Amino acid sequence: QVQLVESGGGLVQAGGSLRLSCVFSGRTSNQYNIGWFRQAPGKEREFVAALRWRSRSTHYSDSVKGRFTISIDNARNTVYLQMNLLNADDTDVYYCAMDPGGILSSDRNSEQYDYWGQGTQVTVSS
Repeated sequence: QVQLVESGGGLVQAGGSLRLSCVFSGRTSNQYNIGWFRQAPGKEREFVAALRWRSRSTHYSDSVKGRFTISIDNARNTVYLQMNLLNADDTDVYYCAMDPGGILSSDRNSEQYDYWGQGTQVTVSS
């Protein structure tokens, strides 16, 4: 069993920055994959960013590329999402998710992640 806890959301003005954190615990292999997704009420969950532990590769959606950065602190079992140049379209609930076995084929597909955090609200005022 894996637990994920997000934090760092809040209210920020357009053009500002936030850093989200996701602390994970429980049983994982050394090849896990972690993703960040976001979701607005009534909409489907949208891929934001992912990090593949084995290859150390990162991937981003086109809408956040160049503005958001995903990173990991192994000593703290924490994954971060640094978000810069925020705009109103970034307003959503943000979730981190984990594929603990490192077996997913598409890190953009939310259905391939086994565990999810509770989400943290990000609101960008224009």
